[in-house]
Amino acid sequence: MTILLVRHAKASNRYRWEGDDRLRPLTKKGREQARLLVDVLAPLAPERVLSSPYTRCVQTVEPLAETLSLPVERTEALAEGHTPSALHLLRSLSDQSVVTCGHGDVIPEILWALGDRDGLKLPPDLRWAKGSTWLLEGAGGRFSSAEYLPPGRAAS
Repeated sequence: MTILLVRHAKASNRYRWEGDDRLRPLTKKGREQARLLVDVLAPLAPERVLSSPYTRCVQTVEPLAETLSLPVERTEALAEGHTPSALHLLRSLSDQSVVTCGHGDVIPEILWALGDRDGLKLPPDLRWAKGSTWLLEGAGGRFSSAEYLPPGRAAS
C-alpha cells in the first residue's frame, strides 16, 4: 500500500477571499506547484486520485490526474476538519497506490495518529508545506514508513 498524502498547493488568501471558502482557488504559484506534482508523483504510478471536494484541493491534483488519465474522486473524508474520516479512508485503501489531497489541519493529525497507533517513525521537525507530499507505505491497513517530499522534490 502506497499513499501519497498531498497538502493542497498555495491558494488565494483565506481572509481576503469573499466567497464560499470551499470555492477558494489556487494562486499562480499554487498552479505551478500543482504542475510540479506531476513530475514528482506520476513516476510512482498511482492507481487512483482522491481529493477533498474543496476547489483548491481538486485543482492541486487535476494536472496529475489528467496526465495519468484518471478521474479526480472527490470525497468529504478528506475535507477540512475530517481527520477521523480521513484516517478510516486511508486504512481502507489496502494494497492500492493512491494519491490523496487534503488540508493543513488534517495532514499533521493523520501523521500523529499513525505515529501513535502504528508506531510510524516521524521526524521531530514534522512539516506539511503547501504543495508537499508525504509518501506513506504499509500493508494490511497499517503504515510502516513515511517520507516527506517538499514541494517539487521526488522520493529518494
